[in-house]
Amino acid sequence: MEDVAAHAGVALKTVSRVVNAEPGVTPGTAERVRAAIEELGFRRNDSARILRKGQTASIGLVLEDIGDPFYSALARAVEDVARAHGHLLFTGSSDENPAREQEITLAFCARRVDGLLLVPASEDHTYLQPEIEAGLATVFVDRPARLIEADTVLTDNVGGARDGVAHLIRAGHRRIGFIGDAPQIYTSAQRHRGYTEAMAAAGLAVDSSWVTQSAPTLEGVQASLRQMLAASATAVLCGNNRISVTALRALASIGRPDLAFVGFDDFELADMLTPRVTVVAQDVASLGRTAAELLFRRLDGDRRPAERIEIPTRLIPRGSGEMPPPA
Repeated sequence: MEDVAAHAGVALKTVSRVVNAEPGVTPGTAERVRAAIEELGFRRNDSARILRKGQTASIGLVLEDIGDPFYSALARAVEDVARAHGHLLFTGSSDENPAREQEITLAFCARRVDGLLLVPASEDHTYLQPEIEAGLATVFVDRPARLIEADTVLTDNVGGARDGVAHLIRAGHRRIGFIGDAPQIYTSAQRHRGYTEAMAAAGLAVDSSWVTQSAPTLEGVQASLRQMLAASATAVLCGNNRISVTALRALASIGRPDLAFVGFDDFELADMLTPRVTVVAQDVASLGRTAAELLFRRLDGDRRPAERIEIPTRLIPRGSGEMPPPA
Protein backbone atom coordinates (compact mmCIF):
# COMPACT_ATOMS: atom_id res chain seq x y z
CA MET A 1 0.00 0.00 0.00
CA GLU A 2 2.96 2.30 0.69
CA ASP A 3 4.18 1.69 -2.89
CA VAL A 4 0.76 2.68 -4.24
CA ALA A 5 0.77 5.86 -2.14
CA ALA A 6 4.24 6.82 -3.40
CA HIS A 7 3.36 6.01 -7.02
CA ALA A 8 0.14 8.08 -6.86
CA GLY A 9 1.74 10.89 -4.85
CA VAL A 10 -0.80 10.70 -2.02
CA ALA A 11 -0.87 9.86 1.68
CA LEU A 12 -1.15 6.25 2.86
CA LYS A 13 -4.51 7.07 4.48
CA THR A 14 -5.85 8.22 1.10
CA VAL A 15 -4.99 4.85 -0.45
CA SER A 16 -6.69 3.11 2.48
CA ARG A 17 -9.84 5.17 1.95
CA VAL A 18 -9.98 4.32 -1.77
CA VAL A 19 -9.32 0.60 -1.19
CA ASN A 20 -12.01 0.38 1.49
CA ALA A 21 -14.52 2.57 -0.42
CA GLU A 22 -14.55 5.18 2.37
CA PRO A 23 -15.59 8.82 1.80
CA GLY A 24 -13.29 11.83 1.86
CA VAL A 25 -11.36 11.42 -1.41
CA THR A 26 -11.96 13.63 -4.44
CA PRO A 27 -12.88 11.83 -7.69
CA GLY A 28 -9.65 12.87 -9.41
CA THR A 29 -7.46 11.64 -6.57
CA ALA A 30 -9.41 8.38 -6.29
CA GLU A 31 -8.93 7.76 -10.01
CA ARG A 32 -5.17 8.39 -9.66
CA VAL A 33 -4.97 5.89 -6.80
CA ARG A 34 -6.96 3.27 -8.75
CA ALA A 35 -4.61 3.73 -11.72
CA ALA A 36 -1.60 3.16 -9.46
CA ILE A 37 -3.26 0.06 -7.99
CA GLU A 38 -3.84 -1.34 -11.47
CA GLU A 39 -0.31 -0.53 -12.65
CA LEU A 40 1.39 -2.05 -9.62
CA GLY A 41 -0.94 -5.06 -9.38
CA PHE A 42 -1.83 -4.28 -5.76
CA ARG A 43 -4.30 -6.60 -3.99
CA ARG A 44 -5.89 -5.72 -0.66
CA ASN A 45 -4.70 -7.88 2.25
CA ASP A 46 -8.03 -9.05 3.65
CA SER A 47 -6.30 -11.17 6.31
CA ALA A 48 -4.75 -8.07 7.85
CA ARG A 49 -8.03 -6.17 7.67
CA ILE A 50 -9.87 -9.06 9.32
CA LEU A 51 -7.36 -9.18 12.18
CA ARG A 52 -7.60 -5.42 12.63
CA LYS A 53 -11.39 -5.17 12.64
CA GLY A 54 -12.17 -8.52 14.25
CA GLN A 55 -14.52 -9.43 11.38
CA THR A 56 -14.30 -11.99 8.59
CA ALA A 57 -16.31 -10.05 5.96
CA SER A 58 -18.47 -13.12 5.49
CA ILE A 59 -22.00 -14.24 6.32
CA GLY A 60 -23.61 -17.69 6.32
CA LEU A 61 -26.93 -18.78 4.80
CA VAL A 62 -28.48 -22.11 5.79
CA LEU A 63 -31.49 -23.14 3.73
CA GLU A 64 -33.41 -26.28 2.83
CA ASP A 65 -32.02 -27.07 -0.64
CA ILE A 66 -29.96 -24.76 -2.84
CA GLY A 67 -31.14 -26.82 -5.85
CA ASP A 68 -34.76 -25.71 -5.30
CA PRO A 69 -35.54 -22.69 -7.54
CA PHE A 70 -37.15 -20.87 -4.62
CA TYR A 71 -34.03 -21.16 -2.47
CA SER A 72 -31.59 -20.44 -5.29
CA ALA A 73 -33.47 -17.17 -5.97
CA LEU A 74 -33.40 -16.40 -2.24
CA ALA A 75 -29.66 -17.06 -2.07
CA ARG A 76 -28.97 -14.83 -5.08
CA ALA A 77 -30.85 -11.92 -3.47
CA VAL A 78 -28.87 -12.38 -0.25
CA GLU A 79 -25.60 -12.60 -2.20
CA ASP A 80 -26.30 -9.33 -4.00
CA VAL A 81 -26.80 -7.51 -0.70
CA ALA A 82 -23.73 -9.16 0.84
CA ARG A 83 -21.59 -8.14 -2.13
CA ALA A 84 -22.79 -4.54 -1.85
CA HIS A 85 -21.57 -4.60 1.77
CA GLY A 86 -18.21 -6.12 0.84
CA HIS A 87 -19.01 -9.55 2.28
CA LEU A 88 -18.76 -13.09 0.93
CA LEU A 89 -21.69 -15.48 1.29
CA PHE A 90 -21.31 -19.10 2.43
CA THR A 91 -24.31 -21.35 1.77
CA GLY A 92 -25.33 -24.77 3.09
CA SER A 93 -28.39 -27.02 2.57
CA SER A 94 -30.06 -28.62 5.59
CA ASP A 95 -32.24 -31.02 3.55
CA GLU A 96 -35.01 -30.31 6.10
CA ASN A 97 -32.92 -32.24 8.66
CA PRO A 98 -32.61 -30.58 12.11
CA ALA A 99 -29.32 -32.31 12.91
CA ARG A 100 -27.82 -31.24 9.61
CA GLU A 101 -29.09 -27.67 10.14
CA GLN A 102 -27.32 -27.52 13.50
CA GLU A 103 -24.14 -29.04 12.08
CA ILE A 104 -23.89 -26.50 9.24
CA THR A 105 -24.91 -23.57 11.43
CA LEU A 106 -22.30 -24.31 14.09
CA ALA A 107 -19.68 -24.93 11.40
CA PHE A 108 -20.32 -21.41 10.09
CA CYS A 109 -20.09 -20.08 13.64
CA ALA A 110 -16.76 -21.89 14.14
CA ARG A 111 -15.47 -20.12 11.04
CA ARG A 112 -16.52 -16.83 12.67
CA VAL A 113 -18.94 -15.54 10.07
CA ASP A 114 -20.07 -12.04 10.99
CA GLY A 115 -23.74 -12.88 10.63
CA LEU A 116 -26.10 -15.75 9.92
CA LEU A 117 -29.29 -16.12 7.87
CA LEU A 118 -31.21 -19.29 8.60
CA VAL A 119 -34.19 -21.04 6.98
CA PRO A 120 -34.89 -23.31 9.95
CA ALA A 121 -35.71 -27.01 10.01
CA SER A 122 -35.29 -27.47 13.77
CA GLU A 123 -37.97 -27.16 16.45
CA ASP A 124 -35.42 -25.89 18.98
CA HIS A 125 -32.90 -23.11 18.33
CA THR A 126 -31.62 -22.70 21.87
CA TYR A 127 -28.33 -24.15 20.61
CA LEU A 128 -27.77 -20.76 18.91
CA GLN A 129 -28.41 -18.68 22.02
CA PRO A 130 -24.76 -18.64 23.20
CA GLU A 131 -23.61 -17.48 19.75
CA ILE A 132 -26.25 -14.73 19.62
CA GLU A 133 -25.35 -13.57 23.14
CA ALA A 134 -21.70 -13.48 22.04
CA GLY A 135 -22.66 -11.01 19.29
CA LEU A 136 -23.54 -13.13 16.25
CA ALA A 137 -26.13 -11.23 14.19
CA THR A 138 -28.85 -13.73 13.21
CA VAL A 139 -31.96 -13.40 11.05
CA PHE A 140 -34.43 -16.22 10.40
CA VAL A 141 -35.91 -16.35 6.90
CA ASP A 142 -39.13 -17.94 5.56
CA ARG A 143 -39.87 -19.54 8.95
CA PRO A 144 -39.54 -18.25 12.52
CA ALA A 145 -37.05 -19.30 15.17
CA ARG A 146 -38.24 -21.81 17.75
CA LEU A 147 -37.80 -21.29 21.50
CA ILE A 148 -35.70 -18.12 21.10
CA GLU A 149 -36.40 -14.50 20.18
CA ALA A 150 -34.80 -13.48 16.88
CA ASP A 151 -35.31 -11.30 13.83
CA THR A 152 -37.59 -12.99 11.30
CA VAL A 153 -38.60 -12.22 7.72
CA LEU A 154 -41.53 -14.23 6.36
CA THR A 155 -43.95 -14.45 3.48
CA ASP A 156 -47.62 -13.82 4.33
CA ASN A 157 -48.42 -17.50 3.89
CA VAL A 158 -51.86 -17.39 5.49
CA GLY A 159 -53.00 -14.37 3.48
CA GLY A 160 -51.62 -15.80 0.23
CA ALA A 161 -53.44 -19.12 0.67
CA ARG A 162 -56.64 -17.28 1.57
CA ASP A 163 -56.35 -15.26 -1.64
CA GLY A 164 -55.83 -18.41 -3.73
CA VAL A 165 -58.88 -20.17 -2.29
CA ALA A 166 -61.03 -17.03 -2.48
CA HIS A 167 -60.10 -16.77 -6.16
CA LEU A 168 -61.34 -20.31 -6.79
CA ILE A 169 -64.52 -19.55 -4.87
CA ARG A 170 -65.15 -16.51 -7.06
CA ALA A 171 -64.85 -18.79 -10.09
CA GLY A 172 -67.79 -20.79 -8.72
CA HIS A 173 -66.03 -23.62 -6.86
CA ARG A 174 -67.36 -24.92 -3.57
CA ARG A 175 -65.50 -28.24 -3.26
CA ILE A 176 -61.86 -27.21 -3.10
CA GLY A 177 -58.97 -29.44 -2.09
CA PHE A 178 -55.54 -28.69 -0.62
CA ILE A 179 -52.27 -30.56 -1.15
CA GLY A 180 -49.52 -29.36 1.19
CA ASP A 181 -46.10 -30.44 2.34
CA ALA A 182 -45.55 -32.20 5.68
CA PRO A 183 -47.63 -30.47 8.40
CA GLN A 184 -44.67 -29.94 10.75
CA ILE A 185 -43.16 -27.53 8.21
CA TYR A 186 -44.12 -24.00 9.24
CA THR A 187 -45.00 -22.75 5.74
CA SER A 188 -47.14 -25.83 5.04
CA ALA A 189 -49.08 -25.40 8.27
CA GLN A 190 -49.60 -21.68 7.62
CA ARG A 191 -50.86 -22.25 4.07
CA HIS A 192 -53.23 -24.96 5.29
CA ARG A 193 -54.50 -22.47 7.87
CA GLY A 194 -55.14 -19.93 5.11
CA TYR A 195 -57.04 -22.57 3.12
CA THR A 196 -59.28 -23.50 6.07
CA GLU A 197 -59.90 -19.84 6.97
CA ALA A 198 -60.98 -19.02 3.41
CA MET A 199 -63.32 -22.00 3.29
CA ALA A 200 -64.81 -21.11 6.68
CA ALA A 201 -65.23 -17.45 5.72
CA ALA A 202 -67.26 -18.58 2.69
CA GLY A 203 -69.37 -20.94 4.81
CA LEU A 204 -68.00 -24.00 3.00
CA ALA A 205 -67.46 -27.36 4.68
CA VAL A 206 -64.17 -29.20 4.13
CA ASP A 207 -64.27 -32.92 3.39
CA SER A 208 -61.24 -34.62 4.98
CA SER A 209 -60.65 -36.54 1.73
CA TRP A 210 -59.92 -33.21 -0.01
CA VAL A 211 -56.87 -32.46 2.16
CA THR A 212 -53.40 -34.03 2.09
CA GLN A 213 -50.27 -32.90 3.92
CA SER A 214 -47.18 -35.05 3.42
CA ALA A 215 -43.81 -35.06 1.68
CA PRO A 216 -44.75 -34.88 -2.02
CA THR A 217 -44.09 -37.79 -4.35
CA LEU A 218 -45.69 -38.43 -7.74
CA GLU A 219 -47.42 -41.55 -6.45
CA GLY A 220 -48.65 -39.80 -3.31
CA VAL A 221 -49.95 -36.76 -5.19
CA GLN A 222 -51.67 -39.01 -7.76
CA ALA A 223 -53.40 -40.88 -4.94
CA SER A 224 -54.44 -37.62 -3.29
CA LEU A 225 -55.92 -36.25 -6.51
CA ARG A 226 -57.80 -39.46 -7.23
CA GLN A 227 -59.23 -39.34 -3.69
CA MET A 228 -60.28 -35.70 -4.14
CA LEU A 229 -61.91 -36.36 -7.50
CA ALA A 230 -63.75 -39.40 -6.12
CA ALA A 231 -65.13 -37.10 -3.42
CA SER A 232 -66.30 -34.62 -6.09
CA ALA A 233 -63.67 -31.91 -5.57
CA THR A 234 -63.59 -29.49 -8.52
CA ALA A 235 -60.51 -27.42 -7.66
CA VAL A 236 -57.25 -27.64 -5.74
CA LEU A 237 -54.75 -25.32 -4.07
CA CYS A 238 -51.20 -26.71 -4.13
CA GLY A 239 -48.97 -25.71 -1.23
CA ASN A 240 -45.65 -25.04 -3.01
CA ASN A 241 -43.98 -25.06 -6.41
CA ARG A 242 -42.72 -28.66 -6.20
CA ILE A 243 -46.20 -29.89 -5.34
CA SER A 244 -47.68 -27.85 -8.20
CA VAL A 245 -45.32 -29.38 -10.76
CA THR A 246 -45.94 -32.88 -9.39
CA ALA A 247 -49.71 -32.34 -9.39
CA LEU A 248 -49.68 -31.16 -13.00
CA ARG A 249 -47.84 -34.34 -14.00
CA ALA A 250 -50.28 -36.42 -11.98
CA LEU A 251 -53.36 -34.73 -13.52
CA ALA A 252 -51.98 -35.38 -16.99
CA SER A 253 -51.33 -39.03 -16.14
CA ILE A 254 -54.86 -39.61 -14.84
CA GLY A 255 -56.47 -37.65 -17.67
CA ARG A 256 -57.95 -34.79 -15.63
CA PRO A 257 -56.33 -31.56 -16.84
CA ASP A 258 -59.71 -29.86 -16.35
CA LEU A 259 -59.38 -29.65 -12.55
CA ALA A 260 -59.21 -25.96 -11.58
CA PHE A 261 -55.80 -25.27 -10.11
CA VAL A 262 -53.95 -22.59 -8.12
CA GLY A 263 -50.35 -23.08 -7.06
CA PHE A 264 -48.59 -21.39 -4.15
CA ASP A 265 -45.23 -20.17 -5.57
CA ASP A 266 -44.61 -19.32 -9.18
CA PHE A 267 -42.42 -21.66 -11.21
CA GLU A 268 -40.64 -21.71 -14.55
CA LEU A 269 -42.92 -22.19 -17.59
CA ALA A 270 -46.10 -21.84 -15.50
CA ASP A 271 -47.20 -19.17 -17.99
CA MET A 272 -46.50 -21.43 -20.98
CA LEU A 273 -48.60 -24.49 -20.09
CA THR A 274 -52.13 -25.19 -21.29
CA PRO A 275 -53.99 -23.92 -19.43
CA ARG A 276 -51.51 -21.40 -18.05
CA VAL A 277 -51.14 -21.86 -14.32
CA THR A 278 -52.63 -19.36 -11.88
CA VAL A 279 -50.32 -18.86 -8.89
CA VAL A 280 -49.96 -17.10 -5.57
CA ALA A 281 -46.49 -15.68 -6.13
CA GLN A 282 -44.02 -14.95 -3.37
CA ASP A 283 -41.61 -12.07 -3.77
CA VAL A 284 -38.54 -14.22 -3.18
CA ALA A 285 -36.08 -11.49 -4.08
CA SER A 286 -37.70 -9.13 -1.57
CA LEU A 287 -37.68 -11.88 1.08
CA GLY A 288 -33.94 -12.45 0.70
CA ARG A 289 -33.07 -8.79 0.26
CA THR A 290 -35.10 -7.68 3.28
CA ALA A 291 -33.55 -10.37 5.51
CA ALA A 292 -30.00 -9.54 4.37
CA GLU A 293 -30.49 -5.80 4.80
CA LEU A 294 -31.86 -6.38 8.32
CA LEU A 295 -28.79 -8.52 9.09
CA PHE A 296 -26.41 -5.78 7.96
CA ARG A 297 -28.31 -3.19 10.02
CA ARG A 298 -27.64 -5.38 13.04
CA LEU A 299 -23.97 -5.65 12.04
CA ASP A 300 -23.88 -1.85 11.84
CA GLY A 301 -25.02 -1.58 15.46
CA ASP A 302 -28.84 -1.57 15.37
CA ARG A 303 -29.82 -2.89 18.83
CA ARG A 304 -33.60 -2.48 18.67
CA PRO A 305 -35.79 -5.44 19.77
CA ALA A 306 -36.20 -8.39 17.42
CA GLU A 307 -38.32 -7.61 14.36
CA ARG A 308 -40.88 -9.73 12.52
CA ILE A 309 -41.48 -8.66 8.91
CA GLU A 310 -44.05 -10.20 6.55
CA ILE A 311 -43.72 -9.83 2.79
CA PRO A 312 -47.08 -9.83 0.92
CA THR A 313 -47.86 -12.28 -1.88
CA ARG A 314 -49.42 -11.54 -5.27
CA LEU A 315 -52.15 -13.53 -7.04
CA ILE A 316 -51.39 -13.96 -10.76
CA PRO A 317 -54.48 -15.17 -12.69
CA ARG A 318 -53.49 -17.03 -15.84
CA GLY A 319 -56.28 -19.46 -16.64
CA SER A 320 -56.08 -22.61 -14.54
CA GLY A 321 -57.68 -20.94 -11.53
CA GLU A 322 -60.45 -19.35 -13.54
CA MET A 323 -61.90 -22.55 -15.02
CA PRO A 324 -65.51 -23.00 -13.79
CA PRO A 325 -66.70 -26.17 -12.10
CA PRO A 326 -68.26 -28.85 -14.33
CA ALA A 327 -71.90 -28.16 -15.14
